[in-house]
Amino acid sequence: MAKTYLIGVDLGTMGTKAAIFDTEGHLVALAFEESKLLYPKPGWVEQEPEDFYLSSLRTIKECLEKSGVEPREVAALAFDGQMAGIGTIDAQWQTPTVYDSWLDTRCKPYIDRMREHQDLVIENTGGPPTYSHGPKILWWKHEEPEVFSRIHKFVVPGCYVAGRMAGLEGDDAFIDYTYIHFSCLSDTKEARWSEELCHLFDIPMGKLPRIVKPWEIIGQVTAEAAEGCGLLAGTPIAAGCGDQAAGMLGAAMVEAGMVFDVAGTASVFSICVDQYTPDLEHKTLFAARLVPEDLWYALAYINGGGLNLRWFRDQLAKEEKAQAEREGENAYAMLDAAAASVPPGSDSLLFLPHLGGRVTPSDPDLRGLWLGFTWSHRKEHLYRSLLEGVAYEYAYYLDIEKSLLPGLEFKEARVIGGGSKSDFWNQIKADVLGIPYVRLNRQEYAVLGSAIVAGYAVGVFDDLKATAKGFVEPISRMEPRPEHHAYYRPVVGLYISLFDTLRATYQDLARLPAPPES
Repeated sequence: MAKTYLIGVDLGTMGTKAAIFDTEGHLVALAFEESKLLYPKPGWVEQEPEDFYLSSLRTIKECLEKSGVEPREVAALAFDGQMAGIGTIDAQWQTPTVYDSWLDTRCKPYIDRMREHQDLVIENTGGPPTYSHGPKILWWKHEEPEVFSRIHKFVVPGCYVAGRMAGLEGDDAFIDYTYIHFSCLSDTKEARWSEELCHLFDIPMGKLPRIVKPWEIIGQVTAEAAEGCGLLAGTPIAAGCGDQAAGMLGAAMVEAGMVFDVAGTASVFSICVDQYTPDLEHKTLFAARLVPEDLWYALAYINGGGLNLRWFRDQLAKEEKAQAEREGENAYAMLDAAAASVPPGSDSLLFLPHLGGRVTPSDPDLRGLWLGFTWSHRKEHLYRSLLEGVAYEYAYYLDIEKSLLPGLEFKEARVIGGGSKSDFWNQIKADVLGIPYVRLNRQEYAVLGSAIVAGYAVGVFDDLKATAKGFVEPISRMEPRPEHHAYYRPVVGLYISLFDTLRATYQDLARLPAPPES
């Protein structure tokens, strides 16, 4: 009897990843293609939509070739992708604009404009205005009105590629409900667009795609797409979901009180909850939908939290990097080993991890900082403080959620991404947060989550939560050490106080004129 397989494709910031899984959750083949990020002006970050599509075709085809899986054995596929950036299509599914990345900061004036009504935005959409769909749509409307007139619908990358593979036209455009907390234009609790917000910001509702459930079949692979990727024409395509939602499903984050840490390019911190609870007081956390209809999550992230470590390695630890390359070792593991000799708190050294501005809460003028360093501090102190800075920011997020849902029991944190390999960093986070840190038996979570969605869409799986739970299991667990947690609590308080203390200074720095030419 022929086996059944499912394909998940992740359209990430750093690249496109495709994977084939069997119905027992085993990874059969994996392919990755690096992204091409464009930087046409300072603060502008773009991608070509065609690159998303072509890289998807190529990685799917590579998976089929590596695995030997027959195309007729693939039951369905689904895409997940970057969530806060926005792309566009015209009536024929052509692209009038580039993809405006979530890393792109050109829309800052329109974040400020939306902030004039931010309580209404938070109450309806689940989160405050930031570098996300609403301000970006306003930028196109006011800065490029001629282009805006040619935009039929605004779409996210995963939906653009799925629709392109299915041969959809502009009126068929869709977005699933796991993305819409980033829209600034939705009634997220009811999974629909908010007429009030669209009217307030003068955004035509006709330019927004229809909102669907992740497992809705939006079409089938066309003959043209089949030729490019190797699948059979007619293979069902599910709507898919945002990369964070896909990763959380793939990691079996399906119980309230579970914490999810994506230790990647961005440091993403999420808490699974069973109710919609917008953060109106602190205006920091996003209240977002998970794939299962009865689950939500509180989301916050550090823009480039993991990128800080690479910057440190490449700019301040060149000797260690070179030594690691000579010896075939991991440079981060070497830095961890050196930093392990430094006591908790890095001998009273604090680091702000927001080198590219703070996202949650939005404070684009903020930058990085080492505070309190002396002649006695060494490179390993600086590095440990980077790791601790991310943990302190996470503690701020966790304290907010505790205030919003005081009865919620926080069970454990499941960590994925490149940073999850560092037991040293996991222990720091466990000590700072006071909750166990758990590593799982997999590396590829978003593509697994997308494959589960695809399987559920065509009836291969009949229960999203049970399926996810059956596919993952813990392999290590770092328990918080009570004495370390007690030490870190006042340090977290000092860290949090820095933002109010330094905000005006950072704003003054941002307003400095350009320096004279040398």
